[in-house]
Amino acid sequence: MTTHGAETPTEAHVEAFAADGVVHVPGAVDPSLIDEVLALADRQLAEPGPWVTDTADDPAPGRLFTSRYLWRDDPVVNRFAFQSGVAGLAARCMGSSSTRLYFDHLLVKEPGTESTTPWHQDIPYWPFLGQSICSVWVACSSSTVEESSLEFVRGSHRWEKYFAPESFDGTPGWTDDFDGEQIPDIEADRSGYDIVGFDVEPGDAIVFSSWIIHGSPGNAGAGRRVALSTRWLGDDAVWHPHPGCDPTVTQAETTAVPGQYPADDDRFPVGWSTVS
Repeated sequence: MTTHGAETPTEAHVEAFAADGVVHVPGAVDPSLIDEVLALADRQLAEPGPWVTDTADDPAPGRLFTSRYLWRDDPVVNRFAFQSGVAGLAARCMGSSSTRLYFDHLLVKEPGTESTTPWHQDIPYWPFLGQSICSVWVACSSSTVEESSLEFVRGSHRWEKYFAPESFDGTPGWTDDFDGEQIPDIEADRSGYDIVGFDVEPGDAIVFSSWIIHGSPGNAGAGRRVALSTRWLGDDAVWHPHPGCDPTVTQAETTAVPGQYPADDDRFPVGWSTVS
């Protein structure tokens, strides 16, 4: 059951996703669920989960906080992932017969936060390969591009480039073992790229390919920016653990076989399928 019809994007949405690698879907998630996520954000800031990034103690002003992989224990995130319609929205945009959840990602930027989300691709950070892998980033607060909303290099999902992951704060971490091409300095040459961004209201979704280059500024707005992003595996996704990828789920924790579709219902459960 879904609480909203987000799983049925328009033909224009599907075409935009294919051409641009990203599409904005206004009003995708029911407001009642958005209120629950905002309350969840308060709880996580006070008592963080096990997979957290937090710049609260950094010298830079503000606080960039993220918490991941909450769906197994938190009923709000579980309901959001499997009942809000975002799983079907991801499937329809990708043209997949089903979607499996990789992980959920709560993102909070307090007002006055200077820490940016640098330009990057998602796919090199994740232990998967395939074209049908995407995120559904749902705004839980209003935000403009100038303040803190996401920006994308339109069409970069079709560059056939696989850029080396880098630590977002520049400190040594789990990305260090990866050897690959460095992502170009988009910010230093913004006019040289087709950059698109979206002003969002609570409940709006931004669906984007794991191959598209994207980033966001700090938070220059007056209010807290909250979003909940879910990451979805489509029909051609294969399990691809490699040096430098996200340690949220390791080979020891899944029955998925490298190079094969990750049919692990415990770690990567089906969120939406054409098969009843």
